[in-house]
Amino acid sequence: MNVHLVDGTYELFRHYYGAPKATSPDGMEVGAIRGVLGSMLSMLGDGATHVAVATDHVIESFRNALWRGYKTSEGIEPELLAQFHPLEDALEAMGITVLRMLEFEADDALAAGAAKAAADRRVSRVLICTPDKDLAQSVVNSRVVQLDRRARVMRDEDGVRRKFGVPPASIPDYLALTGDSADGYPGLPGWGAKSASALLAHYGTIDRIPDDSRRWAVQVRGAARLAATLAEYRVQANLFRELATLRLDAPVFPSVDAIRWTGPRPDFERVCERLGSKTMALRATAIAGPRGRR
Repeated sequence: MNVHLVDGTYELFRHYYGAPKATSPDGMEVGAIRGVLGSMLSMLGDGATHVAVATDHVIESFRNALWRGYKTSEGIEPELLAQFHPLEDALEAMGITVLRMLEFEADDALAAGAAKAAADRRVSRVLICTPDKDLAQSVVNSRVVQLDRRARVMRDEDGVRRKFGVPPASIPDYLALTGDSADGYPGLPGWGAKSASALLAHYGTIDRIPDDSRRWAVQVRGAARLAATLAEYRVQANLFRELATLRLDAPVFPSVDAIRWTGPRPDFERVCERLGSKTMALRATAIAGPRGRR
């Protein structure tokens, strides 16, 4: 079996800014919700059997206590924020397992879920459906892969190396050095993708990179300056690496059997009516077919 783990927060943002606006019968903006539900139905229609969707239930997480500049819900359109909880409820009515994160982030749930699914010998492949570069650290050979559904790009371990110049295990160190503007931490001054990948491809982790550039086993432009910066900011680099490291202890599903999709719940039709899309319930039932609940 294949397991699909979907970044629901990303999907909601993507459809909010990319899908047509739509208003429910009671006047609420629901275009993004309808877009995500339609996307999930397309996945199920293409044969997905075991699916879970992870969401940031409140956006903020334990990482906000570690770094003041870490991402928050500040600045997010209220119209978008208002669709989070209804989306989670609608997905569950559709019969899809929703991993609602409170202390953790959706990325943590995806990483933890991927590790749990990969430990099951019945699972042939785990597909982490998100373009977020954080999740590259969870890729394992060609068994746990990252799938950008929008760009239709699947990235295995070799693909991670081609894109970032480092193996999956070095991604947190890579992000610590280069920063992640989407998550709100800057990386180290002067360090960029080329210098980070060159050093980490050889040393693997920040901890193994010598403070003295004369001891470096690879040549990098501005090596002396970069080494001095790393020596000065090692504590901060370690903090950024902690921010970038996904937690495998996030609460997820007990086993892959728990995320097998067997069709929508009886109340999904009412949910669709409230969203102003009666045909979506019919589509879900048709897709379920022989997979329907017994």
